[in-house]
Amino acid sequence: MATLNKLFVTLSIFSLLACSTNAQLVNNFYGTTCPSLQTIVRREMTKAINNEARIGASILRLFFHDCFVNGCDGSILLDDTSTFTGEKNAGPNKNSARGFEVIDAIKTSVEAACSATVSCADILALATRDGIALLGGPSWVVPLGRRDARTASQSAANSQIPGPSSDLSTLTTMFRNKGLTLNDLTVLSGAHTIGQAECQFFRTRIYNETNIDTNFATLRKSNCPTSGGDINLAPLDSVSPVTFDNNYYNDLVANKGLFHSDQALFNGVGSQVSLVRTYSRNNIAFKRDFAAAMVKMSRISPLTGTNGEIRKNCRLVN
Repeated sequence: MATLNKLFVTLSIFSLLACSTNAQLVNNFYGTTCPSLQTIVRREMTKAINNEARIGASILRLFFHDCFVNGCDGSILLDDTSTFTGEKNAGPNKNSARGFEVIDAIKTSVEAACSATVSCADILALATRDGIALLGGPSWVVPLGRRDARTASQSAANSQIPGPSSDLSTLTTMFRNKGLTLNDLTVLSGAHTIGQAECQFFRTRIYNETNIDTNFATLRKSNCPTSGGDINLAPLDSVSPVTFDNNYYNDLVANKGLFHSDQALFNGVGSQVSLVRTYSRNNIAFKRDFAAAMVKMSRISPLTGTNGEIRKNCRLVN
């Protein structure tokens, strides 16, 4: 309990320091305008996780993909229409981004309590935090006050979201472009301690790469043939894919990273190698640093003040 209290205090201090660098986002932004917000989000995410534990990873992935394309502005939630092209059909999202109906359900409940007050971007940020916490991960104070984008960029989604075949140099550059460090990259990659991946995204790794445990590769080949089966699923974490823990890093040390981009973090070179080892041995350190990095990522280029809007429907601009 003392350790948990110390972790909470550390994260709270970090959040206060973060707010000093961007006063436009505030920890309790809806304290008076929608005091039941966080209770509503937690209730709806509890329902969603109880229905399907994997959805926590899916919501987390939505948030990553949202923040990496023009900031954390809810643009990933927008549907394509006859006059509008969103990001859902960009390569990294098409037929793989999921969890939109959960955000819709939360938005409906929030609107019933506090009409036209809370942005979809903030709902996604809160839902991400709660999904992680409900799967055994850390919790943190989410800075709030984002507004929703009226635009989206399929081209940016195609070019700015790191892919599963990215090498370390590419990953480092793409994260640096968002104001995130190599340490941030290493700890945020730990998000792959939960969730599933499609065969098409790890086929090359299990058949063609050499820095992979032979038995692990054989196991994954059993459900991922050389051709066909593109959408067959495998867990990103070989031991506990519905528990947010540090086993992802144990997998990397054992050459059992499912994606090329995962194993690239532990391939003999770079300062991140020692950090992977640290996290593989220290679950508390991983969760502490992950929470801090999530707060940092959540502050990427938000729309605030009079910019953007508060969408009535997360799928459509007003």
